[in-house]
Order: sequence, then structure tokens, then C-alpha cells
Amino acid sequence: MLQPPVESAQYTSLAFGRALRAAGIAASMGTVGDCLDNAMAESFFPTLQTELLDRHYWATRRQLATAVFDYIETFYNRHRRHSALDYYSPTDYERITLVAAAA
Repeated sequence: MLQPPVESAQYTSLAFGRALRAAGIAASMGTVGDCLDNAMAESFFPTLQTELLDRHYWATRRQLATAVFDYIETFYNRHRRHSALDYYSPTDYERITLVAAAA
């Protein structure tokens, strides 16, 4: 008989956390039961997959890392508009927000 998932179960494992730390990766985790804290970050990865990773092939890991950096820094942050940011790019939204806060 299949057991239904337990809603209050721990979604992360200690072993996974140790593996991240050993690899020098900082995990981004919200509080227990907070499913929306990384919603915008979580929506980024399918976008990256569709707009960059599925369209190209890289011979080396360094080429891939450079392509991802370029995608994020030269296109995604500066030009790609986001519905959650009133259809501004992240850079434009930040600029507008800082100007408004200074006024």
C-alpha cells in the first residue's frame, strides 16, 4: 500500500546540506513551511533552460559557465522584462525603485 506524503515532513536532508557545504555552495533555503520565499528564483531556472541551455552546446564546462554568466549579466538582468517587476528589467526596476526611494 502506498503511503500519502506527510505535509509536515522535512523537505531537505542533512546529507544534502553537508554535500553543498563541502562543494563550497551556499544553499538558499526558506523557513519551514514557507513555500513562496524562492518563487522568483525558482522561476528563473526554467527560463534559463529554455532560453539558453536548450539552444546551445558547449564543449567545456568553462564555456558553459561563461555563457550562463553572460546570459544573466548582459541579457537577463539588463534587458529581459519581468511581469513581477511591472515589466521592467531587474536593472531598470532597481534604478526606478532607488530613484523613487530617494525622492
